[in-house]
Amino acid sequence: MEVMSVPAVGELRFVAVGQDDSLAAPLLEELATEYADRYGGRRDRVHAWLREYPADEFTPPAGGLIVGLLGERPVTGGAFRRFDEHTAELKRIWTDSGHRRRGYAQALVSRLEAEIAARGYRRIYLTTGDRQPEAEALYTSLGYTRLDDPLPADGEVYPIAFLKVLT
Repeated sequence: MEVMSVPAVGELRFVAVGQDDSLAAPLLEELATEYADRYGGRRDRVHAWLREYPADEFTPPAGGLIVGLLGERPVTGGAFRRFDEHTAELKRIWTDSGHRRRGYAQALVSRLEAEIAARGYRRIYLTTGDRQPEAEALYTSLGYTRLDDPLPADGEVYPIAFLKVLT
C-alpha cells in the first residue's frame, strides 16, 4: 500500500502580491468557477465581478493580498481592505480545491489577522454567501462572531456577516 505524504502547514510560505500578480491568478480563477457553480451564473461574469474592486484597495497601507505557497504553487490566498478607520474587511479567502482540510485556510486567516493588526486596525469584518457552510465553519472556529445583519456598506453585501475584535 502506498502512503501519500501530505505537506504540513509549516511548509506553507506566504508572500504579498498584487491583484494582477500571476500568483493571484489561481485564486481568482477557482473562485470564479466555484461561485458560478454554487450560486449560478457564468464563470466569466463572476470573474469580472471579482475584479470590480480596484486593485489599489488591496495594497498597503490600507489593504493587502497574501498567497500561501507550497514550493512555488499557490494553494491558498486572501485579501483585506479598509472598511472604516478601525476595521479591515476580509475578501477572497480561498484554498485550492485539491488542498482543502489541511489547515491552510486557518493559517492564511491567522496570517492576514497578524498583518491587519500590524496596520493598526482593531476589528475585522467579513461577509459570505449563504451557500458556503465551510466558510461559516472556518470563521466560527477562528473566533469570529456571526452578526444578525451585515454592517451598513456601499455596494453588494452578502447575507452572512462576521466580526472579530482584535486584542
